[in-house]
Amino acid sequence: MNPLDKITGTIVTGLVLAVLIALGTNLSGANAANSIVIWLHVAAGVAWIGLLYYFNFVQVPSVAEANADSDGPGPAAITKYVAPRALLWFRWAALVTWLTGALFLYLNGNLGDAFELGFRTGNAYATTIGIGAWMGTIMLFNVWILIWPNQKKVLGIVEATAEEKAKAARTAFLASRTNTMLSIPMLMSMVGAGHGFFI
Repeated sequence: MNPLDKITGTIVTGLVLAVLIALGTNLSGANAANSIVIWLHVAAGVAWIGLLYYFNFVQVPSVAEANADSDGPGPAAITKYVAPRALLWFRWAALVTWLTGALFLYLNGNLGDAFELGFRTGNAYATTIGIGAWMGTIMLFNVWILIWPNQKKVLGIVEATAEEKAKAARTAFLASRTNTMLSIPMLMSMVGAGHGFFI
């Protein structure tokens, strides 16, 4: 049986390959912990931002087109089957991304300095990564406090009137677009912190 036939087999095979590569680098102690945490942070972040971009660049325009197409199949396939599963991965990837990012900063003694934007110490790394950390924190808030509760109304997971659904759809849409906007400088901050800074 080919492990690539199922998503679990694909993920397990990828994890096995990653572990073999990690073992081949002879990492130990704090370096190994840092490597594992940052790897989890990046993997969860790719899932989170990838789904954010999917929602904004693919799903929202597709649902709008499906709603406008009187002869088409309608948006039910997306809203009933795709969106709930995508939102599940989206919100948990957001949480894991934030937690592993905070853990990485903590393990390296930069958590407080980063959230103070390096103002107290003049640390350029803390300023750069801190900007990204604050944007990620705002984005996490939007996911759990604005997007998910409102999407539950839109998708019919929670009962709501037509008026409540319309208001919820607008709130979730604006929070998602805010996250898309913030993701651009957030990614610049995260990459910049590890590659010579930009501040």
